Formats: sequence, C-alpha cells, structure tokens
Amino acid sequence: MNIHTFTQRQLVRRSLEEVFAFFSRPENLERLTPKALGFRILTPTPIDMKEGAVIDYSIRILAVPVRWTTLITLYEPPNRFIDLQQKGPYAYWRHTHTFTATPDGTLITDEVQYAMPYGLLGSIARALFVERQLDHIFRERSYVIEGIFEQKKGLQP
Repeated sequence: MNIHTFTQRQLVRRSLEEVFAFFSRPENLERLTPKALGFRILTPTPIDMKEGAVIDYSIRILAVPVRWTTLITLYEPPNRFIDLQQKGPYAYWRHTHTFTATPDGTLITDEVQYAMPYGLLGSIARALFVERQLDHIFRERSYVIEGIFEQKKGLQP
C-alpha cells in the first residue's frame, strides 16, 4: 500500500482552548466541509468526543453518496486528536489534528495520511482528481476557519 501525506497549517488568533473546543465538536465538520460534498453526520448528536468514539458520515464523491465511518484513536485535549477511517472511500485514511499555542494564537496542523484503493486505477484517480480535491477541500476549509475565528470578539464560533 502506497501511503501519501497531505499537510496544511493555519494560524488563528484565538486561544488554544477555544480552538480545540471548536474542533472537538464533530458537529462543526459540516461548517468546515465544502457544500458540494454534501457532508452529513449520521451519528446522533451531540457526540461525546473521546478516544474510541465512532462517527458515521455521508459524503458525495462525483455525485455518488458514500458512507464514511471514523474511529477516534487518540484524544489528547487541548493538543491533538486522530481519526482513522474504518469504512469509506480510501484504502487508508488517518487524519491527525494538532493544535499548538503560539504567541500569536493557535497553530492548527492537519496531517492526512491516505492510500488509494483499486491499485493502478486508484493511482490514476489520485493523480487526476484526488490530490486537487484534497487541496481544494482544505483550502476552502481554511477560509471558513478564518471567518469563524476572526469574527469580532464576543461572538462564539
């Protein structure tokens, strides 16, 4: 299995505790995911975020609905958590969310390790489609995060 890594970093001018609290609520994923993916959480909310939590989603890939199940394999508030795909479109998907306090706010680091299914066909799909889609999803996500956390003081993300 050929594992690829996608990494994105973003600084937000809010406290570590505030940023982690936002990201540790799976319900906020709908706000962070591009509308075109039709992302929906299927697990009843509120979800108790903790190691061992299982979260079911539905997304659309090329207009085809796909179920996605993740397991929270590590939960270390307020510094990081890891979700691991149990069922979904990838042969392997591990997303590490890391939050680091800095003098200017909180550095958010997303590291996704993933592998494509379907051998050569998956490799071709990655080259033609998946790399650009991941870049687009995380770029759009960074704009949304900026909008949420750069709101005027007193507004709650």
